[in-house]
Order: sequence, then structure tokens, then C-alpha cells
Amino acid sequence: MKNRLLLLLVLVFTLILSACGKKEIENAVDWPINDFTATTQQNKPLGLKDLKGKVWVSAFIFTSCADVCPPMTSNMVKLQTKLKEENLKDVELVSFSVDPTVDTPEVLTRYANQFGVNFKNWTFLTGYSQEFIEKFAGQNFKTIVKKPEEGNQVIHQTFLYLVDKDGHIKKTYSGFKNVPYEEIINDIKTLE
Repeated sequence: MKNRLLLLLVLVFTLILSACGKKEIENAVDWPINDFTATTQQNKPLGLKDLKGKVWVSAFIFTSCADVCPPMTSNMVKLQTKLKEENLKDVELVSFSVDPTVDTPEVLTRYANQFGVNFKNWTFLTGYSQEFIEKFAGQNFKTIVKKPEEGNQVIHQTFLYLVDKDGHIKKTYSGFKNVPYEEIINDIKTLE
């Protein structure tokens, strides 16, 4: 009887300890990102290997966007501020241009400066073909990017993507309206 009680206590204690373990990300996905090569706003090469070992949040934007990209970029600036306030130093922000022929490194730098971007942990990417970014976005981020035959407004969605240290997308969030900053921060802490 004593052994059974002791065994039961050990089992209960073990269950309690395991419940105190690492928190899971709610509604997580696991989408691996294929390797890529791009050019930063500083005209330097950057690829997936450069982001391995870091948690990052990414978005798709373009500098001549007439509607959603400026608010999305402002929202990422707010996220950057919140990351600093939470002392989350090893988190990167990555903005992929969906209009790479227009968005040269110089154009991306001017665009980012308009929003007061701190380039310490935020990189803007270009230097690939339109065909590449359309295929890359669809295959890896499960999102649409399409530059129409006429006009200069590229079709794309307004999500933010949380990527873990292994280069796997773990969750998507609204990046345009009602951005869930607290949820993003908590999910980042779970991956740290």
C-alpha cells in the first residue's frame, strides 16, 4: 500500500512538473523555408544561412505601394520598439520586396528611413527576380505575390510571419490592422 501511494505521488509530481515545461505556440504551423539568396539595403548578400540560429519576423512589402505597405511598415516599427522594450535582442525583422526591379538597395534604404527604421536588427531584401519572389512566397510562405501586366501595384497579402531558429515558419499574424503585438512577443519568447 505504501509503495502504491509513493508511486502515485511520484507520478502526480512528474505530471505537475511536465505541465510547467516550455509553453507551446497556439495554432502553430511548421513550414520550412528553402534556401535563398538576396541583397540587403546595404547592398550586401544575405541568405537563409545568415538567419539560422535567430528568431525572425518577416513581411512582404514594396516601396511604391499605395495602400497597405506603409501601415505594415509602421506596424513593424512598433514591433521593433516592443522587442527592444522586452529586451529581446536576438530577434531579426526581415522585409522582402515584392517589386525587386524597382526596389533597389538605395530605394529600400530611403523608404525605411521615412519610417525611422533601426537597421540594427531589420533587413530589407531585394536582388532577386520577380519570378523568384512570386514562386518563393507561394512555396515557402503559402502566400500570393503577383505583379500585374499593367500598373505598378503588386498583389500580395499583409501577414507577418514568425520564423524559428531553424528557418521554419511557426505562425502568421495580421500585419496591417489589429496587429497582435502581445501574442507575437509571447510567441517569440516561446522560441527563444
